[in-house]
Amino acid sequence: MSKQFKLTPLSLGVLAILGGTAWQAHAQTQAPAADQQPAATPPAVVVTGSRIPRASLEGPSSVTILTGDEITKQGYKNVFDALTNQVQNSGFTQGEDYGNTFTPSANTISLRGLGPNHTLILLNGRRLADFPIAYDGAVNFTNLANIPSSIVDRIEILNGGASAIYGSDAIAGVVNVILKKQTEGYDINVKLGGTSRGGAGNQRVQLTGGGNFDKLHTLFSVELSQRDPLWSMDRDFMSSRSGAPTTIAARRTLGKDNYVDLGDTCGKFGDMFGGSVSKYTAANGSYCASSKARPTFWTTQTKNQSQNVFGSANYELDAETTLFADILLGKNKTVNNTRGPSWASAALNGNSFLNRNSGAYEEWTRFISPEEIGGVQRYNRSWNDLATAISLGAKGRIPGTAWQYEANYNASIYKSEGHTPRMRSNIDSFFLGPKLGTDSNGVAIYAPDPARLSRRLTPEEFNGITDYTNSDDKAWTNTLSLATNGDLFQLPAGMVKIATIAEASKQGFRNAPDARINEGYFNIATGSGITAGTRSRSALGAEVNLPLHEKLTGTLAGRYDRYSFAGRKEGKFTYNGGLELRPAPELLFRANYATSFRAPDMNYIYQARGTGYYSSTTDYYRCGAAGQAIENCEYASKSPGADYVQNGSRDLQSEKGKSFGVGAVWSPSSNFDVSVDYWNIKIDDLVTNLSDDKLLRDEADCRLGKTDISSPTCIDTLGRIERYAANALNKAGEIKTITVNPINAAKQSSSGIDVSLKYLLRTTDYGRFAFKANYARVLSKKSQQFAGDEEIDETKSMTNMDWPDKLNLSVNWGAGDWSNTLLVSRYGKVPNAAGTGYLTPTALANISTVYRINDRATLSLIVNNVFDKIKRDNSGGWPYYPIGNYSPQGRQGWIEFNYHFGS
Repeated sequence: MSKQFKLTPLSLGVLAILGGTAWQAHAQTQAPAADQQPAATPPAVVVTGSRIPRASLEGPSSVTILTGDEITKQGYKNVFDALTNQVQNSGFTQGEDYGNTFTPSANTISLRGLGPNHTLILLNGRRLADFPIAYDGAVNFTNLANIPSSIVDRIEILNGGASAIYGSDAIAGVVNVILKKQTEGYDINVKLGGTSRGGAGNQRVQLTGGGNFDKLHTLFSVELSQRDPLWSMDRDFMSSRSGAPTTIAARRTLGKDNYVDLGDTCGKFGDMFGGSVSKYTAANGSYCASSKARPTFWTTQTKNQSQNVFGSANYELDAETTLFADILLGKNKTVNNTRGPSWASAALNGNSFLNRNSGAYEEWTRFISPEEIGGVQRYNRSWNDLATAISLGAKGRIPGTAWQYEANYNASIYKSEGHTPRMRSNIDSFFLGPKLGTDSNGVAIYAPDPARLSRRLTPEEFNGITDYTNSDDKAWTNTLSLATNGDLFQLPAGMVKIATIAEASKQGFRNAPDARINEGYFNIATGSGITAGTRSRSALGAEVNLPLHEKLTGTLAGRYDRYSFAGRKEGKFTYNGGLELRPAPELLFRANYATSFRAPDMNYIYQARGTGYYSSTTDYYRCGAAGQAIENCEYASKSPGADYVQNGSRDLQSEKGKSFGVGAVWSPSSNFDVSVDYWNIKIDDLVTNLSDDKLLRDEADCRLGKTDISSPTCIDTLGRIERYAANALNKAGEIKTITVNPINAAKQSSSGIDVSLKYLLRTTDYGRFAFKANYARVLSKKSQQFAGDEEIDETKSMTNMDWPDKLNLSVNWGAGDWSNTLLVSRYGKVPNAAGTGYLTPTALANISTVYRINDRATLSLIVNNVFDKIKRDNSGGWPYYPIGNYSPQGRQGWIEFNYHFGS
């Protein structure tokens, strides 16, 4: 029986504190108090958000730190899994397991729900190449799938804008993945796992090693992993679709809009799709249909094989200079399946043709089953990705001074080859016979044999009417940088410190679709051209740390970035400032203000006229006009969805951001600290490329009188959505195309609070306990599409799928050779798929146990989603769970073995 439990953020926090208090009494009497020992001065380190080394991890802006050890013990599968579960990542994103997206082989995050393009991702403080395919077909982003977790030292998340330090993109925050610098000996790690409900099995092998050879320090890591797909058919609750089933074979007479009976065809097809095909009778006739057709051709988790290699070397040239080099190679093959092979007559010309035999205009459709093509995998899509990042440089002390420097060259390239099965242009003649001409309106004329629609295909016949489109996409960036830091001059309260940065970089991308598309080889619309572009950037920046008083420190930073692209140049100066007030050694009050910017996405700038279709669309206007609820509407979640036309714009300007925050940190001992921070982020001149779903919702509101049809939004929306005429021969009133293009028009703002608590308890008899809690809540999130539009409160919007709040609570108990970790993650309420109510908050628990067999070997057991909870949502129909917010996998478990060789 499934176990359910509900915990509020307050109750979870109370449990953590009470649990710590209960043990504290025992610890105070039987273990020495760590805070009574004299504290050694910690070494100065550089923390994300600043280039000046400092002794304290806390500064004017809050930084969340997740260690490599915590990634493993808290049950995270990889770097992306760890980041997506952090409380700051409140935004809904389409990842590789979302389904039929533009980027199913990539993973990304959205800090504060402001979009993946407003979060800057760094590896060891350096930029990586963008994923070559735009997220949601619109914005550029960084893929997080190729970083081996075995060599991650820590991940730092800066909460707030930081363009004055890092330049473009750092609006919502900065994620810096910091890798280990050196290690001794060799470690081999083997991890095997799967799900208790079946499917999605996975295996991973890691080999990590390195050594110190006099002046040379080396580190390497090799990671090989494989993950099986999770098919919709692997989960009972979504293995079949309720409501109107998927059409398998149909012949419809237009004008009269009735179906022609196919005789015993449905019986002949009865064994298809697992024996689910039968005759379905509607008000206007009957056709063959199946409730399992769509689930059969749908993976809810992609299949993946990856090989990641990392190597680094540091050579101490002399006492003042170190040479360094590192390289990261990631190779991934991703496979998914989110559409089956279907055919509709004259698909490029309204789906209608004139049947010479019947004298009527007709539409024929056919959905081809796995039994006819040699198995469902025959229609898989695949991507072969290769990511490379290289960094070379020197660092050390500038001769004759106390200043430090780092000179670096960084290059990164990402290549992706996609292979998608498509119907060829000969498919109409396969089912309908030769084309006999056209009528006066340009409608094709055929004299088809009805038996062609009613017969089973063979795999050989299927191979003759299908082929694969092959896309070739790449993105690259390279950067030269010189950073320095040192003491500037003395003030009464202390030394003024400064850091400088100079950068020059160039980046580019190229998307090359299959040339055969424009040659008419495939049964899809032509007009898809190569999209490519480059841009260069130069930047100068400085940051100053000012000890204003023995208890008050200020920071100031400024940076100027100059971009050159599309025949024009654009410069942007950004600045930030912060204050740290320490009225007592254990208490810190902090405040910060920053300006930030994002240069226009290159995909927005250079995109040629792009055409395609959405994976699925819901025609909210027709549903509303017909008085049908979304969950039962015949126009809802139609797959494939509406066609779109998308164009770029070379006139886009940079987005402008502002952020500020205030907070406090209380740390009465090295064993305890708590922090509370308020943050506020605003973006002006936001580049918007509206989603099809939002456009269709807005269109319905405008046409049905819920929104003023003369408003700027309605005027723009109705101009973007083209429909077939209400009296058209076929597809009367249906969506023809949706046109989208980017413009600087929108505004967006968000604010909230973060709370963090850490407590370390050491006991004599019961071991060591480490409590950690992180909570984030969005207090406000507002957006405005165009000037003059009403401001939208997205916290109350039933189309906003971002988390309003998230809580992570972990407890680690270490005693002797055992280390045990419990992580409870609570997710706030989100709207259901139909937008008619909210899904209740949900808590999921992960546990892990690590046993040290001896000094070299450990054995671990990890269980995620201990209570096997799958969040259900039937409101919007199939697949009956909230895609993107929750996973349908259920309980997952792994066994992990690690062995250390050498010293």
